[in-house]
Amino acid sequence: MTSPVLPSHGRVRPLGLAQVSLTGGFWGERQAVNATATLAHCESWMERLGWLANFDRVADGTTGPDRPGWSFSDSEVYKLLEALSWESARSGAPEAEAAIKRLTARIARAQDPDGYLNTCFGHPGRPPRYSDLEMGHELYNTGHLLQAAVARLRTAGEDDLVRIARRAADHVCRAFGPGGIDGVCGHPEIEVGLAEFGRALGEPRYVDQARLFIERRGHGRLKDIPLGRAYFQDDIPVREAEVWRGHAVRALYLAAAAVDVAVETGDGELLDAVRRQWERSVARRTYITGGMGSRHQDEGFGEDWELPPDRAYCETCAGVASIMVSWRLYLATGEVRYADLIERTLYNVVAVSPSADGRAFFYANPLHQRAAGRPADPDEVSPRAEAGERAAWFDVSCCPTNVARTLAGLHGYLATSDDDGLQLLQYASCRIRAELPGGPPVAVDVETAYPGGGTVRVRVVDGSDRPWTLSLRVPAWASGATLTEGGRTRPVEPGFVRVRRAFAAGAEIVLELPVTPRFTWPDPRIDAVRGCVAVERGPEVLCVESHDLPDPGLLDTLVIDPGSAPRAVEGGALVRGRARAFPDAPWSYRDRPVDGDGGDWFDVPLRPYHGWARRGPAAMRIFLPLATDLRPSYPPIQEGA
Repeated sequence: MTSPVLPSHGRVRPLGLAQVSLTGGFWGERQAVNATATLAHCESWMERLGWLANFDRVADGTTGPDRPGWSFSDSEVYKLLEALSWESARSGAPEAEAAIKRLTARIARAQDPDGYLNTCFGHPGRPPRYSDLEMGHELYNTGHLLQAAVARLRTAGEDDLVRIARRAADHVCRAFGPGGIDGVCGHPEIEVGLAEFGRALGEPRYVDQARLFIERRGHGRLKDIPLGRAYFQDDIPVREAEVWRGHAVRALYLAAAAVDVAVETGDGELLDAVRRQWERSVARRTYITGGMGSRHQDEGFGEDWELPPDRAYCETCAGVASIMVSWRLYLATGEVRYADLIERTLYNVVAVSPSADGRAFFYANPLHQRAAGRPADPDEVSPRAEAGERAAWFDVSCCPTNVARTLAGLHGYLATSDDDGLQLLQYASCRIRAELPGGPPVAVDVETAYPGGGTVRVRVVDGSDRPWTLSLRVPAWASGATLTEGGRTRPVEPGFVRVRRAFAAGAEIVLELPVTPRFTWPDPRIDAVRGCVAVERGPEVLCVESHDLPDPGLLDTLVIDPGSAPRAVEGGALVRGRARAFPDAPWSYRDRPVDGDGGDWFDVPLRPYHGWARRGPAAMRIFLPLATDLRPSYPPIQEGA
């Protein structure tokens, strides 16, 4: 079966990528742009910067101290190969297949006879192998190679790329297995690569090695650094940790691997540890967008309630990694809350990053941009992760390839199955053709304008006289949703709504989700947004951009009326707001409160956050201060992701 994640068991099963296809709409359009623009864009930049030539230099024996790129640049090539593999299987595009063969041939020449494969270490003029486990990323690179090989194995069978990966995995097991180097990589990733590669090949040695790496972490095997061992999760054993901490991508890749190992080995204690960490981290360390990582200094999690909007880091890669963890937890447990967070993160982190043409990206995703950035030069590498404009490429360019591989396989996150039926998780226009174990084949078409519209129409294509269950996810925010079947409409609550019967061909089930805009109130313990409110519409978080204000400078002094509910307009919402004028003074602090003079009320347009800065650099904010004379008391905190 073609799927990025295939546990040997679990509460539900992923559908293969060949069983689900997007047919247009929000995600279909983005997947098409990814295929036609982003993949070639990524390869072009890697060629231009010499990251691909690094493999040629290893093969030709011409390595030296002048190697271009960071130590982890090899991983970007592997992530691109993973994306190309999913895309080749999805569309049959000859360009994708040609690129796979072209890149694989260059990588193959660089592999050492014992299976070691790295362009930064272990060659003339370069540091010795495994001489910098803290920051060298050697095993991290190998982990992404293994994930690329999983994609290739499951879509095209065993080929040169899979054989390269098998030799590399065998080398890792020899070098770091029992009796070998008693260490771990400073950036988790080898663990998730080994676990999935082991599942794909039916090779338990690789899963065992992933388990060994997970058990070693948290015992101080890595050297301490100024950011502390929490930076690479080597401060507390995985089983004992209560919350995610340190570098967000590292923490989340490790958590994803821990779920994989827990499921494959039947380790309920380890699975419960990750569930516990997910619960507290989502409740106290996650932004309204689903973004994770509030600190710039270490691209990491802050303490509980440390969620400043203007200094939010929310790395795009952390959004991808969050989806990886939640997807694995959902497959293991079938709990709808994990699918809810996936939806939030897809629309408000992953969809934010790429430009409309798929050739520029956000690396960090702040919730408040105080000053409009400068237009990015499409021919220059951005040296900064933080910017108010999407950049064509970055000095550290992990996010474009992570977006590429996620979008290429996105249709794999739409639905799952169990012995009784089909579960629809994410709503997009699509075709689903699946076989239920011991049950009838299932063929349904989904039509929807979601997230712009809340109608989700599921049409059964092939009927059967055998009953099966169709389950549809009602998001946690969707109070007031309804379901129509057989001419009857009934209200449904958040969670799964299930319809079980023998479906005739042509039968329709219609889910209506209320995508009217709504206020969302932050927990009062989040200091940075106390006295503010956000607006959401369906799964989309909305924002105000300076483009839409009478004067761009008004964004700094804008306050809104919480007593006037947001009003729906095409493309977003309107709230009632006004700007206040504050007197200048030689000192920013006073001996009494200063409210400022209130201006006239006017309609403030809000648009989906995922589209911000598409009209050019702009100041922006998601959380809107309340007019102090109209501020209400806080309502009860909303439940759910």
